[in-house]
Amino acid sequence: MTDAIRAAVEQRFAQVARSPGQEKKFPVGPASAKKLGYDPREIDALPPSATESFCGVGNPLGLGEVRPGQTVLDLGSGPGLDSLLAARRVGPSGKVIGVDLCQEMVEKARRNAELLGLSNVEFLNTGIEKLPVPDGSVDVVISNGVFNLCPDKPGVLAETFRVLRPGGRLQMGDILLHDDVLPEEVVRKGEWSD
Repeated sequence: MTDAIRAAVEQRFAQVARSPGQEKKFPVGPASAKKLGYDPREIDALPPSATESFCGVGNPLGLGEVRPGQTVLDLGSGPGLDSLLAARRVGPSGKVIGVDLCQEMVEKARRNAELLGLSNVEFLNTGIEKLPVPDGSVDVVISNGVFNLCPDKPGVLAETFRVLRPGGRLQMGDILLHDDVLPEEVVRKGEWSD
């Protein structure tokens, strides 16, 4: 079951990376980012390839300050929008690591960083269940609409807290189901990645 879910999520977001204009089930793109509270000037200053495949559900960078020199880890970095904005904020003395399950998104994010001339951000093609990051090495973990896609949420949270430094924080936007939602309703709503 977990492998099937992972494959469905990867396939869905590969399609969003390749053809963002074809997505009809959830909001995608710069207008969605602006509606979620991102500064329109910051969004407009990014290349269209960084914003066209944005499919976040919130604005994790709006939940707390990301400061120069910090290390930021972006779980489910997609085309890199949050990572790129964070890289600008942490500056050359800081570092941003974006991780994403979908190779197409990672490739797109790498191209976007190159377009912006950002050398303090790297993108890794991996799941978030086992992060290739040392214990206690991250100041801020950001995540935007990713935890809901993970079958093992407690495991992902444990891994997140493993990599955070003492005093570090998690800033995330996500979607949740209420306890009173019946399994039949979940099935009727669609695929895991819808």
